[in-house]
Amino acid sequence: MATNIVKEDELPEPAFNLQSLIFLGLALTSGTLAATRIIPALLPNLATSMLGDQAKVFWFLSRGTAFVSYGLLWLSMALGLAITNRMARIWPGGPAAYEIHEYSSLVGLAFGLFHGLILMGDQYIHYTLPQVLIPFASQNYRPFWVGLGQSSLYLLISVTISFYARKKFAPRTWRLIHYLSFLAFLSVLVHGLMSGTDTENLWAQYLYWISGGSLLFLLIYRLIFNIKLPAQRNRLI
Repeated sequence: MATNIVKEDELPEPAFNLQSLIFLGLALTSGTLAATRIIPALLPNLATSMLGDQAKVFWFLSRGTAFVSYGLLWLSMALGLAITNRMARIWPGGPAAYEIHEYSSLVGLAFGLFHGLILMGDQYIHYTLPQVLIPFASQNYRPFWVGLGQSSLYLLISVTISFYARKKFAPRTWRLIHYLSFLAFLSVLVHGLMSGTDTENLWAQYLYWISGGSLLFLLIYRLIFNIKLPAQRNRLI
């Protein structure tokens, strides 16, 4: 009986190596810092003409990229669950699901990092770089829920790095690390609900309910599938 389940040792090689990921992360951080600090300092007149005195564009960029990041991370989680059972065969197929899972995770993390760093340009919150990078370091705006989001980003980054270094871990250890992505996504969801200024909007509530409910369904399906699989194998013996 063919099961077509993807095991850890059967996963293809990642598209990027760990060094490339670190370089891309540093490039993103440097570019965002330039947009929020260096360019306004060197070209104040240009910054004022483009952004205005209040510079609300930084706040809007942070809100927009937050939802983009959330959607991409949801897609990565959904495909990750589908890869380990038969659902990926239906759509979009095993290889395609794996590649979309990988790229959506990386791009989602990039948008998540940009979401936090771009707030340093906002004139209302006045975040500093340590307040953005250190969880719970800021007291300016809903510190606990913001810190929860910061912590979840680091957790997701750790899970992603472990994937690119999975050959250095025992399969059981790597699997346990990868399971932390469920906790991280739940933290991101709570962060968005409790600290997001769009939470009261109906479209945002639908987004959270549909994304969270769909992942819960896929997780339950995976657990049931993993329970039924040994029973099916025993009947074949």
